[in-house]
Amino acid sequence: MKEMDINSENSKGVMVIAEQKSDKLQPVTFELLAKAKDLAKSLKTKVTAVLLGYNIDEEVEVLIWRGADRVIIVKNQNLSHYQSNIYSNIIIQIIKKYKPEIVLGGATTIGRSLMPRLAAKLHTGLTADCTELEIDKESGLLLQTRPAFGGNIMATILCKNYRPQMATVRHKVFKEAPEDRTRKGEVIEEEIDDDLLSSPVVLKDIIEEVEETVNIAEADIIVAGGRGLGKPENFKYIEELAKLLGGAVGASRAVVDAGWISYSHQVGQTGRTVCPKIYIACGISGQIQHLVGMKSSDTIIAINKDAEAPIFKVADYGIVADLFEVIPPLIEKLKKFN
Repeated sequence: MKEMDINSENSKGVMVIAEQKSDKLQPVTFELLAKAKDLAKSLKTKVTAVLLGYNIDEEVEVLIWRGADRVIIVKNQNLSHYQSNIYSNIIIQIIKKYKPEIVLGGATTIGRSLMPRLAAKLHTGLTADCTELEIDKESGLLLQTRPAFGGNIMATILCKNYRPQMATVRHKVFKEAPEDRTRKGEVIEEEIDDDLLSSPVVLKDIIEEVEETVNIAEADIIVAGGRGLGKPENFKYIEELAKLLGGAVGASRAVVDAGWISYSHQVGQTGRTVCPKIYIACGISGQIQHLVGMKSSDTIIAINKDAEAPIFKVADYGIVADLFEVIPPLIEKLKKFN
């Protein structure tokens, strides 16, 4: 397959692959649109959203309200549920036709299946799990930043020679684009050949995932514990405080690796990315891979006896103290109000 022409005159615009499940848009799409708007403003170009599905007419308006200047839709009954071969075949045709300069997708189960297929077939690069995206003022290239070497450093990656520049972003890394119902946009319904709908894989049934007991990715309040707890038994303080606050329990990678608590609670680059209204970090030093997973929280409260701990650099409120001098009394105070 011949590579796409990288001439800037032939590659323009920022394209977002809108993710839907059962014909309903997923929140990660709104987060991608927010960042796409910023990138498009820097490049003085437009944002295009691509949506595949069946009963998706109502969702098209939402994409425009959330920031898309143009929405390209493909409607077919076979597209209500994601299928890697079919979706990639169709989206590749759309990318070849409209030649976007940048393509963004979610680092979700669907995005991690779809985006590498697109990049491979288009002979271009893909940077996964980005935590920041911005335009270089001198070159106009997309600066794609992500943790590397186990989260010990932050690497900024450029795709200089091929187009489109492609990146995936984890759910909750960016804030959602606000809804503006006065926005207007262009809607294009693409017709596709029947052969693009064929696949060697036959979808027999959809089994919904059983929701976790503690879904930290959606929690408004998270109380997270780290090695400063000293031993696994002390997680009882974190659990009790979270329960009193109506929140969820989070954890650093170190304590998960040590077997103190299950992986479903892990916050960070190798765990969950969260964006609660309040994040309380207890005994967590704040290594890069952990900060990546929670730094977009609305309010961060850190409790650590090490005044030089990196967590204080991102915290809105910091308490330099032994967490056992802070949390148990706080629990007793809260019990009086419950």
